[in-house]
Amino acid sequence: MENTCVYIAPRFFENELKKELFYLDIPVLRQYGRFFYCAKTPIRPVWAQNTWNLPQTLPILSIGDAAKKLKAVQRNWHSHPIDFFRRVKLIEEKLPPIRFKPHTYGEPIPKTKLGAWTLLDTETLLYSSETSSPFPNGEVNFIENKTEPPSRAYLKLWEIFTLCETYPKPQETAVDLGACPGGWTWVMAKHKVDILAIDKAEITPEIQNMPTVTYENKSGFSLLPQDFPAVDWLLSDMACYPERLYELVQKWLEKGSVKNFVFTIKLQGENTKESIELFKTIPNSSLIHLSCNKHELTWIYGEIQKNFQKKLDNNRANN
Repeated sequence: MENTCVYIAPRFFENELKKELFYLDIPVLRQYGRFFYCAKTPIRPVWAQNTWNLPQTLPILSIGDAAKKLKAVQRNWHSHPIDFFRRVKLIEEKLPPIRFKPHTYGEPIPKTKLGAWTLLDTETLLYSSETSSPFPNGEVNFIENKTEPPSRAYLKLWEIFTLCETYPKPQETAVDLGACPGGWTWVMAKHKVDILAIDKAEITPEIQNMPTVTYENKSGFSLLPQDFPAVDWLLSDMACYPERLYELVQKWLEKGSVKNFVFTIKLQGENTKESIELFKTIPNSSLIHLSCNKHELTWIYGEIQKNFQKKLDNNRANN
């Protein structure tokens, strides 16, 4: 169907996407939980975990007919049932099987085109041969390291590096603001990056003792950008008000000494529009909701953002 788009909200954050679509003046034709069927727009909502770029509707005569029509378009599909769950399951069983295995960090992301589909009613198939993510519903399911990191926060860096296909390199430099308990520092140290971990609370001793880690007991807000001639990675997963974090970002941007920024924006309360708009005003940057984010967004700037934008542009060109 022309001039339509489907957005899949992150789990538990349907209201955030609904409010964002309202602010962006994107008409919602139908909503089923996380599933938003909308008038098509070139805008990429921050709260869309996945986007179906080319939604089409087809009449179907039977379960076999639905599977036949999907297979005629391409091989690889995942379903997002919104109703008629048994019928969706029976159609799935007639499609070529795909094993969606957990992703190993550091491996290339899947390059094969992954389509998505659902049933609007028993006789109407809605499908898109193109989606914005190679992962079902835009969710990256990693094989986790459950022994070394002190918390699951490390998954945020794993995911943003994976999605942007941009990884830290040995002997690069990094500063981790508000590093405790040390999950992000652990990720960078595993990449053999020389990292300065800053926090008034001590990071985990095992991480402090990693070869490329230096720990300083002070606030992340106390650092002066002019004391750092160059930083390859400036990181922050600090719990603080977005406005205060924005001021910190501006100081480092003015200095111009940072190659890549990766910051978590911890959103406060129900009214988050102002906080989101604040970071959206920063040119050549992107806000993303990662599948492992909670009520927070990830803000990126620099080379990592350029690679992310290039992937978005290529995706649009192919559509």
